[in-house]
Amino acid sequence: QVQLVESGGGLVQPGGSLRLSCAASGRLFSIYVMGWYRQAPGKQRDLVATITNGGSVNYADSAKGRFTISRDNAKNTVYLQMNSLKPEDTAVYYCNLWGKEGLLAKQEYDYWGQGLQVTVSS
Repeated sequence: QVQLVESGGGLVQPGGSLRLSCAASGRLFSIYVMGWYRQAPGKQRDLVATITNGGSVNYADSAKGRFTISRDNAKNTVYLQMNSLKPEDTAVYYCNLWGKEGLLAKQEYDYWGQGLQVTVSS
C-alpha cells in the first residue's frame, strides 16, 4: 500500500507563487506516473501536470509556462512549482500516483492524496 501526503497549499495574491509537495511512502513501483489534478466547485477534476518514472513531463495548456512539475527520488517526493498565479487557478489540488510493479504486471494501482486548497485572490 501507498500513502500520499500533500503540503504547501494556501492563500496567495495574483502573480504570486506556491510550491506543492507530495511525499509517497510504502510500496515502490518501477513503472509509474505521478500527477497533479485540480477541481473547482461545480466543475470536474482536471489534469494539471504529470511526470513518469522515466522523467517525461506533460502539462495542461493552462499550466504551460507557469507551472513546473519535478521530483526528488531520494525523498520520494514530487513537487508542483506554481508561478504567476491567477484567480482562475483557485481550486482543490490533488496528488495522484498510478503504478505497476513491472512492465508485464497485470495489476495496476491508483492512489490519491487528500487534497489541498489553493486560493488566488487579492
